[in-house]
Amino acid sequence: MINLFEVNETNKMIEQENLDVRTITIGISLIDCIDANIDVLCHNIYQKITSVAADLVKTGEDIEKKYGIPIVNKRISVTPIGLIGAAACQTTDDFVKIAKTLDQCARQVGVNFIGGYSAIVSKGMTKAEKLLIQSIPQAMKETELVCSSVNVGSTKTGINMDAVKLIGEIIKETASLTKEQDSIGCAKFVVFCNAPDDNPFMAGAFHGVSETDAIINVGVSGPGVVRKAIQSAKGKDFGELCEIVKKTAFKITRVGQLVAREASASLNIPFGIIDLSLAPTPAIGDSIADCLTEMGLERVGAPGTTAALAILNDQVKKGGVMASSYVGGLSGAFIPVSEDQGMIDAVEAGALTLEKLEAMTCVCSVGLDMIAIPGKTSAKTIAGIIADEMAIGMINQKTTAVRIIPVIGKDVGEKVEFGGLLGYAPIMPVNPFSCDEFIDRGGRIPAPIHSFKN
Repeated sequence: MINLFEVNETNKMIEQENLDVRTITIGISLIDCIDANIDVLCHNIYQKITSVAADLVKTGEDIEKKYGIPIVNKRISVTPIGLIGAAACQTTDDFVKIAKTLDQCARQVGVNFIGGYSAIVSKGMTKAEKLLIQSIPQAMKETELVCSSVNVGSTKTGINMDAVKLIGEIIKETASLTKEQDSIGCAKFVVFCNAPDDNPFMAGAFHGVSETDAIINVGVSGPGVVRKAIQSAKGKDFGELCEIVKKTAFKITRVGQLVAREASASLNIPFGIIDLSLAPTPAIGDSIADCLTEMGLERVGAPGTTAALAILNDQVKKGGVMASSYVGGLSGAFIPVSEDQGMIDAVEAGALTLEKLEAMTCVCSVGLDMIAIPGKTSAKTIAGIIADEMAIGMINQKTTAVRIIPVIGKDVGEKVEFGGLLGYAPIMPVNPFSCDEFIDRGGRIPAPIHSFKN
């Protein structure tokens, strides 16, 4: 039963504390679109997406009006194109043609992003998947709304180091092809270990092969609300602090559950999952970093930061699973540097380094996210950074990811401006010592012993 107190409380969170629903994402299977002719395939894809997602944006806007809940993004995820294009695509240009079709679909239905220009190569690459990966720089240059991802490792299979090496080169090439826009192409690409099938967040969203024809997934947000709650726990011990964060996460997730239920009923598409990830925006007061500093840190990056993030992540999950039976995706706290004003400030103050962010990855949702680094950083160094993150995910049986941007023509001490949701970022220094010989070994890092649970 909804009571007046809960209504007033939710209104306050929306009006004063930046509470919003981060995204409604409709996942669409493209398996029934497969054809050996590239033109027929693109036609099938266009018809399928534009018909299934035709009312997504309107539905989102109707829910916003009805309940007064801001829904920041409406998005689409599709079956990994590395699978869908395998029969038709003989060249990288063929894959780019599909990327352009996806971009057209996104524009036609009015969504913010479409994800799924992806390949799952954690154990090995097919010829088609390798072609897709090689096409990513051109695809990111020639599209605006398409997001791309590659899964290169998992706890069950280990890490495909041939793919990691290739992706280091692909990131450099993407940066170079989009250097006129501060290498923004790299902001639309993410590399994963243990990528979930039901992730509604960009740039890593895709519709897994284990999913139904179409599904509604919702990602909630609300760092501002959590920060306010932590403020009220000033001077209290960790037990009380955790209880307050947990209760707040419950309330935030309830809002997401309401939106998901409404969207599912309106579109006549089954509800999938609520993703419990706390995701920041560049807006003042909507920062994960601020949540951590409210716990008693002078700056993010100070000793105690990883412990504070672990508390935040765990309590968000504990509160969230009480509010919704179906949770999934990434579910935790995002720490994207460019999208979080508090993180930007910490980098500029010298409190937060690449290595500290890597340590924080051990306890949070994603990893090195929206990190701007000098454009001169080598492809193999980038591959080494990716390998480190993938190893954390593999060993800890969790999702980790890297979205890193070598900004061509810029170096440490400069800033890069992406605009909008992507914000801006200071260029972070990278360890100058080489890992070339390590990366050149190639092959596959075997899965850890604790993965063998058959």
